[in-house]
Amino acid sequence: MLDRLIAAVRAGESRALLLHGDPGVGKTALLDHLAAQARNCRVVRAAGVESERELAFAGLHQLCAPMLDRLEHLPVPQRDALGTAFGLSTGPAPDRFLVGLAVLGLLSEVAEQQPLICLVDDRQWLDRATAQILAFVARRLGAESIGLILASRGDRGDLTGVPELLVQGLPEPDARALLDTVPTGPIDTRVRDQIVLEARGNPLALLELTRGWAPAELAGGFGLPGAAAPSGDMAALSGDMEENFLRRVAALPRNARQLLLVAAADPSGDPALVWRAAGRLGIGGEAAVPVTEAGLAEFGGRVRFRHPLARSAAYRSASVQDRQEAHRALAAATDRTLDPDRRAWHRAQAAPGPDEDVAAELERSAGRAQARGGTAASAAFLHQAAVLTLDPARRAGRALDAARAALRTGALDVTRELLAMAGAGPLTAVQRAGLDTMRAQLAFSTARGGEAPTLLLKAAGQLEAVDADLSRAAYLDAVSAAIFAGRLAGPGGDVLDAARAAVSAPPPPHAPRACDLLLDGTATGLHTGYAAGVPVLREALAAFRSGLSAEEQLRWMWPANITAIRIWDDDQWAALSARYVRLARDAGAFGELPLALTSRAHVLLFAGELASAAALTEELQAVKEATGSGLAPYGAMALAALRGEESAATAVIEATLEDATRRGEGIGITFAEGANAVLNNALGRYDEAMSAGLRANAYDHDPAGLCWTLAELAEAAARCGAAGPAADACDRLGVMADAAGTDWVRGVEARARALLSEGEAAERLYREAIARLGRTRMRVELARAHLLYGEWLRRERHPGLAREQLRTAHGMLETMGATAFADRAARELRAAGGTAHRRTTPARDEELTAQEAQIARMARDGLSNPEIGTRLFISARTVQYHLRKVFTKLGITSRSQLDRVLPRGPAG
Repeated sequence: MLDRLIAAVRAGESRALLLHGDPGVGKTALLDHLAAQARNCRVVRAAGVESERELAFAGLHQLCAPMLDRLEHLPVPQRDALGTAFGLSTGPAPDRFLVGLAVLGLLSEVAEQQPLICLVDDRQWLDRATAQILAFVARRLGAESIGLILASRGDRGDLTGVPELLVQGLPEPDARALLDTVPTGPIDTRVRDQIVLEARGNPLALLELTRGWAPAELAGGFGLPGAAAPSGDMAALSGDMEENFLRRVAALPRNARQLLLVAAADPSGDPALVWRAAGRLGIGGEAAVPVTEAGLAEFGGRVRFRHPLARSAAYRSASVQDRQEAHRALAAATDRTLDPDRRAWHRAQAAPGPDEDVAAELERSAGRAQARGGTAASAAFLHQAAVLTLDPARRAGRALDAARAALRTGALDVTRELLAMAGAGPLTAVQRAGLDTMRAQLAFSTARGGEAPTLLLKAAGQLEAVDADLSRAAYLDAVSAAIFAGRLAGPGGDVLDAARAAVSAPPPPHAPRACDLLLDGTATGLHTGYAAGVPVLREALAAFRSGLSAEEQLRWMWPANITAIRIWDDDQWAALSARYVRLARDAGAFGELPLALTSRAHVLLFAGELASAAALTEELQAVKEATGSGLAPYGAMALAALRGEESAATAVIEATLEDATRRGEGIGITFAEGANAVLNNALGRYDEAMSAGLRANAYDHDPAGLCWTLAELAEAAARCGAAGPAADACDRLGVMADAAGTDWVRGVEARARALLSEGEAAERLYREAIARLGRTRMRVELARAHLLYGEWLRRERHPGLAREQLRTAHGMLETMGATAFADRAARELRAAGGTAHRRTTPARDEELTAQEAQIARMARDGLSNPEIGTRLFISARTVQYHLRKVFTKLGITSRSQLDRVLPRGPAG
């Protein structure tokens, strides 16, 4: 398999592979095999080191350092991000995923000259930043002549979707053959059988478990403690191996044990540093001889341990005092100018108790780490600084800073520990509010709802007397969190609770800004009544048109998009969603991008641009994989429902209901049941659609979540003859129509009321719906109005007029790709005596794969290959590879011809 991988890379393809298996099973030997076989390829290697897991980008620097001469060929933002991450330049902390794009681009640039093989061992010990970025790269390799092979013990981690090769133990005959190669002298048959049994085919165990035992022991007295562990349970094997290493360490002379401890305490492998530190402890070069003879470590161009368990044994077997002495010597031997952070870390490990001087040095190291984008390292330094701080107030403050950094890294358990430490000390009012805010953010990260709104409300209240602007921002965050939590909000965290608290927020100490107006309008609308909030919300959206920095716009763009939906302003929603995506992309704000793409995809869905919405949904999936976003798949769910793809829609709806319930994201239930209603209305199963609509609208505290579910309920209930639920849905739409007054909401209301009307009244309402919706960009709503009008005309025995409306509906829905609704229109058209003409030849762009179509549209719209690659998280070379396939399929020869074969839709 590995040989085929090498051949594919030589042939111009890219491959990623995860080798995983138990410790000692042979993963490193297989990487060595790859390196030996990779003739005519460039090979670069890196390995995770357990004690460097807190040093951000340490593993990535190992891998990329030999290739940094190609850094200048990357786009400037990527070059700057990678340079800052590696400490080659100064600047703000780089976005993690911009660094990922830079690494992908760097590898691709190197592979242009020669096929590239990247070998990464001990992935489980990589620092978090490196692990995330390599997973990001592994999933985006295409046609760059790159092989990325990672070896790891344990599970896949964040490498979902990457091909894997499980490396298992040797079969018994091979295990015995390997054991025979160990020069131990004759081994009693019973002992041999015991070794083979307990090693379970693990090559390193077969070799290591026989080392350090006297021939007499091997001949008749050998036996590991306890019975053999069950197959697959490597915990016992690792314990046995480490026990073996511990015995060998204990047998060394004291100066050899001290030397081994110094080497174990610093994972850099720098022999000069180890020998300088050893010299401070009075240890000479002769101490290395027994260490080498015992097969524990080698002292050459680098210090290398026989096995990680040997390092662990050397360190664990030492007393606390001996460890501190080793770290103190290493700190003294480390250059304070060239490597201040490693020196600070060793000083911290050497400290016998609280030490303000060391804590301050760690704090400075945290600042440097953060400037390089090393949030995890910053958190680790700050955590240690807090532990070494004696003053209670300073200790609490440092713990709070450490918690903030740890939360950004996703280390939720560490964040809880640090927040508890911070909460135990005296805090200022601002710090106390910050503590509560982080507790809320932690709750939101783990459960997307629950107690987060309540905690944010508490923080907002505490900030009222301290800083009005911070307080109001916290109130708006609390309202937004309560909207997400919806029906699953905890006690005191419902949207009405949040709104009740927010209406009494202190006024801004200046002229109201856009965010102030958003807070006041949203809180008033939820607390007092929908109509009361509309004027202020209109003013808020107007304030977003000018006078705000990009950072301010991005900070409040999600509630602004929700506000446009809340007041049924399709023009504002379209403009804001487009700007949201652009701001998030330009700023590299990949945390915001999932929300931005979700909002934009829904605009395109309502506009009938299902193909463009599908492209954004594909991009959204790539972003979610890259960022680990837990946002529910709202766009994919709505797209599948509108297309009428029953199996796909049902699967994603059921998964979303389960996931949203588990995480406390109540709004996910509303959207999932709304999609369920759309799907069943499209399929003509009105009883199921009504049931779903009733569930979607059962929680009605926030009208913004009901903008499209009410219309689905009205249609389904009317078709089922359930006049009560249908009329109730119409009345709720009427309240919003009277207050908002836009053509969108008035058109939807007229269409819903027409379903409950008869004769001239019904006809007038259908015509009003078509006229009003025709003035909006909501073309799906318009097509469905034509469909309902045509169905009504047929039942009123006006077949000629019915055919006209149904033919219009069918053509629009068929062109959009709303297949189930189009099929419904076709059935009605045939029943009215007409003929439904389905396209027999797919449009040219439909012959493309989803990714090819997405790339083709971006190229048509003028984006360069690097720009497309940045958006889709693939290399520019892979973009070019896909474009060549696009040109072949579409029968064209250049990008300039894409505009002719891929025309733009009505929504641009």
